[in-house]
Amino acid sequence: MNDKQIILTQDGLRKLEEELENLKSVKRREVAERIKVAIGYGDISENAEYEDAKNEQAFIEGRILTLEKMLRNARIINNDDIDIDIVSIGSIVTVEDLEFGDTMEYAIVGTAESDPLQNKISNESPVGKAILGKKQGTVVEVNVPAGIIQYKIIDIKK
Repeated sequence: MNDKQIILTQDGLRKLEEELENLKSVKRREVAERIKVAIGYGDISENAEYEDAKNEQAFIEGRILTLEKMLRNARIINNDDIDIDIVSIGSIVTVEDLEFGDTMEYAIVGTAESDPLQNKISNESPVGKAILGKKQGTVVEVNVPAGIIQYKIIDIKK
């Protein structure tokens, strides 16, 4: 079975590595200590603290496995690989909403590091798909649940 390739920027790679290190070195110890303390309370069959700590331990171990798999299958986009002539993963793109005249700046990233609240949109999102591979000055139509939005690509940078 082929694992899906995870596309990451250098920043995204660093964040995932930091999260993995924190889970392995800090969170594992914390939850192990919580389990130890909960066992000290006696009967674990009706011990809510023990049950809660074991659930957290399972979540942490699952997240560690997920992060390790993501990092194994990662394809890193280096800043040097980003072409400013066309929109690509790693590009920072300024677009103008042609209906309202609003401008927005988006960083195009892989799905693993997308964060719309930080204006980091996935290459697989409706806007990401619509502008990927396009040049500055191009007008694109984006199908969104509310209808069709037209954006003009104003600027592309690294």
